Amino acid sequence: MKFPKLMFALLCGLASLLIAGCEQPAPKHEIDKKSGREVAVYASWRSPITAEDVSTPSDEFGELQSVNGGIYFIQSQAHLGGKVGIKRLDGEHAVFDVVSADFDVRSKVNEYGGSPFLGIGQSLFVSKADDQLLYRIAPNQAPVPLTAPGTRHADCVAYPKGSRIICVREDHRGSGEPKTSLVALNLNFAGEGEEMISGADFYSSPRVSPDHTQLAWIAWQHPNMPWDNTELWVGNLDPKGGVHQPKRLITEMEGAITQPLYSPDGQLYFVADFNNWWNLYRVGANGKVEHVLDLDAEFAVPDWKLGNHNYAFETANTIIASYQRNGEVSLIRIYLDTGNKESIAVDFGEISQLVSGEDGIYFVGDKITPEKGIYKVNGRGIELIYAPNLPAFNPNFISRAESISFDSGNGELVYGYFYGPKNPAFTAPNDTRPPLLVMLHSGPTSKASLAFRRDIQYWTSRGFAVMDLNYRGSSGFGRDYRRSIYGRWGQADVEDAVRAAGYLVNKGWVDGTKLAIRGNSAGGLTVLSALAFYNTFKAGVSYSGISDIEVLKQDLHKFESHYVTQLIGKDSESKRRSPMNNLSGLTEPLLLIQGGKNPIVSDKQSKLIYTALKNSGVPTAYLFFDGEDYTLRDPKNRAAAMEAELSFYGSVFGFTPADDIPKLTLKNAEHLRKD
Repeated sequence: MKFPKLMFALLCGLASLLIAGCEQPAPKHEIDKKSGREVAVYASWRSPITAEDVSTPSDEFGELQSVNGGIYFIQSQAHLGGKVGIKRLDGEHAVFDVVSADFDVRSKVNEYGGSPFLGIGQSLFVSKADDQLLYRIAPNQAPVPLTAPGTRHADCVAYPKGSRIICVREDHRGSGEPKTSLVALNLNFAGEGEEMISGADFYSSPRVSPDHTQLAWIAWQHPNMPWDNTELWVGNLDPKGGVHQPKRLITEMEGAITQPLYSPDGQLYFVADFNNWWNLYRVGANGKVEHVLDLDAEFAVPDWKLGNHNYAFETANTIIASYQRNGEVSLIRIYLDTGNKESIAVDFGEISQLVSGEDGIYFVGDKITPEKGIYKVNGRGIELIYAPNLPAFNPNFISRAESISFDSGNGELVYGYFYGPKNPAFTAPNDTRPPLLVMLHSGPTSKASLAFRRDIQYWTSRGFAVMDLNYRGSSGFGRDYRRSIYGRWGQADVEDAVRAAGYLVNKGWVDGTKLAIRGNSAGGLTVLSALAFYNTFKAGVSYSGISDIEVLKQDLHKFESHYVTQLIGKDSESKRRSPMNNLSGLTEPLLLIQGGKNPIVSDKQSKLIYTALKNSGVPTAYLFFDGEDYTLRDPKNRAAAMEAELSFYGSVFGFTPADDIPKLTLKNAEHLRKD
């Protein structure tokens, strides 16, 4: 009997299936023959760097001080929600707790604080976070408050002859703006203290000369910020702590003067940007200003907080200093007699808090790799003295930054750091490019840096490219660049983000159809503005982004009360540049992430944007975290936000994340582009 041809074909097919079932199953994923890596579309790569790894907070260091043979420093405790204590590093490099983190050491002078303690002998004078009183803390004694409720103190310095400490005081007990002054406080008794200097809107950096005969300090007036125009003053100290014959120095030059410091032989040094760059200067014997080192580099940072120290005296003839140049940080030794300099370290992303200890110079350093801690200068090199516990990272998954610059369109260079995708287990299909995330710092007068960031590696290890942008107005590139945002906030920063994306597309480094932009607070304003006024980006993520500049201006504290006016320029521009007033331009997918405890950007603004976009058919999602500000301090909330972002980008750009994460509910998802 002959089988019909159809029956024969069916039997052959069945036999083939049975034979195949006995063999090894075919690979589920394509393997690149040349590299041996798995082939998968960008952004869909599996990564060992999880959202929990990135979001778990680490201990952070603050001010260093040399006290009684040891180095004292503040350190936040991640397991206590970021509360801050004080530790002591002794000559053998052993570390001891001096003030428990439960005390929570923190100043709120100028709202941003800084320099919250002073050590003298066995005693510490410490600002407490919850009541802002200044306490004396001595061995085997309960903390004793020395100041009155309603006042804040920071940036204190010892004055041994007068048995006093001299501090910056901010007095909130009256109506209107708080009054700022320099005051002398008794070391042992509570009281008002003695007002030494007043009349300016702001003060910082009181410094006493080695022979205790002079006091130097910085002052400035509205509408200036401390990185605009400040004044250097000196006065004669009497034995009881009073100041006589105060005199303003360097009246013939205008600039941002900061970080005054007396040398061991009593000469006054400082940093100023008279020549566009924050360089080191000193007051000569004849009272004239002398340029210590002429370099196109920044030897200071904007004083958002008090107590910055970017240089220290190693000897009477040598200074150890850190600076930023072309986006990179260096540590150098300067020989004062010759003006020569020598490099000590260049592999850091941030160097701060240089202080002269009894056995050398110490500083806080964040490397471009995961390492960070307290370091000591050792000859022509450095050694790590103390480090917090940090998550381990496989170096094979770490993307290294490339410093880039491009034209703003107005002949001005714009700067940033580009991170390419990095994952040793994956490669992408031929002739494809990665999606781009343009990241924006929360400035405007802040900066992106080369210091290692876990969140950037979260994205690059999955196949994203990242551009960490130092748009015009960012610090680290000179006075002119820092002030180039003035009158152009909401324009120059937005233009720079757009041009950064275009630059990378033209280089062939990223996919021009998969461009995203993300930022928080002021960076969120840039995100919303870029989507409202341009069509470059195909997705945006705003963390408590500023959307209404007029509302922002109403909620500013004294320190920033004139800042937004400088940034915007004409009052009429506030409304025109506010994304809230240009919602019709927001047509690309947007994820809004909002903290419920943000004092500047209320959840009402984000809800209004969300509702408007939802009703107009724009793909959008809104995540609300009660009790959080724009930083999302709770690790669980931060991880949830990052996973929501990844899901969001997957929906918009058409890839499936490798992570087992919740699917973000995106309103109007049916309107997503299919190209």
